Amino acid sequence: MSALVTCVGAGRTYGSGATATVALQPTDCAVEERARIAIMGPSGSGKSTLLHLLAGLDDPTVGTVAWPAIGDRGALRPGPVAVIFQGPSLLPPLTVEENVALPLILAGERDAEARMAARSALELVDLLDLRHKLPEEISGGQAQRVAIARALAGRPRLILADEPTGQLDRASAAAVVDVLLAAAEHGDAALVVATHDPLVADRLPERWQMRSGRLETREAAWSR
Repeated sequence: MSALVTCVGAGRTYGSGATATVALQPTDCAVEERARIAIMGPSGSGKSTLLHLLAGLDDPTVGTVAWPAIGDRGALRPGPVAVIFQGPSLLPPLTVEENVALPLILAGERDAEARMAARSALELVDLLDLRHKLPEEISGGQAQRVAIARALAGRPRLILADEPTGQLDRASAAAVVDVLLAAAEHGDAALVVATHDPLVADRLPERWQMRSGRLETREAAWSR
């Protein structure tokens, strides 16, 4: 099985000198194809920093990050690597369908093809009937599912979600996790979720525990 992304001694420090902050200690890890991983830890433990390195959104200050089964960093988006954040970040003037299609259009895909992909992704998250709604006309849980659809429209091989349920009530959070797991299964993709919520983490079979910028443990569900 090929690794979708690997970190070899990858760490991240912000600032320099006396004001430097080590957000992530040098870390070795890999996300394999079809993995289901929860990255756990309190706020400030390095979860988001590690996730951003895996996504290619940030550069390590030491070590290396590579995507052996995908290609170079320029090939990550839109497409092979999708990132979902805590807030849905939908553009208010655009409809749900237009928000989902926009990254594909910006990447050069024809409008009709991008809209078709958007509708397929919205159908996967059971929101196709809201495609003509504006963001202000839907709930917070629905907006987060739209953000998931936007990520899925590029047919990713790796889905990275950074506290995707952090702003949601329990019922909406459970629905979002349901959608993430179903989407990963449907697309035969790997899924990595950074979360501080044990109820979310317990839905995934592998857990990485972080503390003070260090990846301390990696364990399967059966060992917990």
